[in-house]
Amino acid sequence: MDDEHEKRWYVVNTYAGHENRVKENLEKRVASMGIQDSLFRIVVAEEPDIEIKKDGKKVETMRNMFPGYIFVEMKMTDEAWYVVRNTPGVTGFIGSSGGGAKPFPVSPVEMDSILRRMGQSDKKVDVDFKVGDTVRILTGPFSGMEGRISSMNDQTQVASVMTMLFGRETPTDIGYNDLQKVDGQ
Repeated sequence: MDDEHEKRWYVVNTYAGHENRVKENLEKRVASMGIQDSLFRIVVAEEPDIEIKKDGKKVETMRNMFPGYIFVEMKMTDEAWYVVRNTPGVTGFIGSSGGGAKPFPVSPVEMDSILRRMGQSDKKVDVDFKVGDTVRILTGPFSGMEGRISSMNDQTQVASVMTMLFGRETPTDIGYNDLQKVDGQ
């Protein structure tokens, strides 16, 4: 495939804790250098997290899912590649063998999974299961386990599955793509 004319997602390595600053710097550079036709979305992968303060109050914060990394949707032209690599705070691309080699893009399936966790996916997964159904987990550390769906979030495309762990039922959040309805229900 010709990556120079294809819009793809790439992982950019940044200094840890500087992801949002790098995103801002990159957005300013895209505007000032007029390369909006090569660089599109710049994403810091964050998801909501509940933080409990000393006084016991719960506060919703945003937790970085991949500290030290941002995702850039771009056409891998020489100019765009140069602009991203030379943005302050960027240490390089992930998936490049070095020596001037351009990096490999993130697979569309992986990127859609990340965007879905953030609630930014365009693609919705059609599912044949509902709350109360028994499903099998297809990937990850719980692969092969079965559980009952206790809740579903269609916006993030994540279901809470009650699985048996250490003799007790435990809720586990699993993406719709990673679940399969168990036949016979």
